[in-house]
Amino acid sequence: MEEMSNLEATARRYLKERGVTIEDIGELVMYLQKKHHPDLTMKECLYNVERVLAKREVQNAILTGIQLDILAENGQLEEPLQSIIATDEGLYGIDEILAFSIVNVYGSIGFTNFGYIDKKKYGILDKLNNLSNGKCHTFLDDIVGAIGAAASSRFAHSQREKPKQ
Repeated sequence: MEEMSNLEATARRYLKERGVTIEDIGELVMYLQKKHHPDLTMKECLYNVERVLAKREVQNAILTGIQLDILAENGQLEEPLQSIIATDEGLYGIDEILAFSIVNVYGSIGFTNFGYIDKKKYGILDKLNNLSNGKCHTFLDDIVGAIGAAASSRFAHSQREKPKQ
């Protein structure tokens, strides 16, 4: 088994500190793929999440987005950016652009998966979107949705490679 880089360990720690588990993301993969693959197991979902988290591009997006969320919740950004990020202004869109850097790793199906899960706000995404405990998750909810969408896409691509019986 490969040793985890410092960057990956930090990204995983940030997710955990912000209340997101690998299992939470695995549930997003299950939600996106179960109707297409009824025999899908949580073990397969988690494996694909782990593989996505091993990508440097994903780790960089996690670190960047969460740092921006933390700066916003601590009031450390200049206006008007402070208000825009703190309130997750609908027309901002940079949070989604950062998420696109994650879904793009596994092709165009990732964009479709991300758009769907972002609209549905399933599971952990609903929790992150509706927290009112002083935390800012403007970037985090999109990053987590993107990781789930990318892992779902990774799984779908792996199934395409398997011969039909």
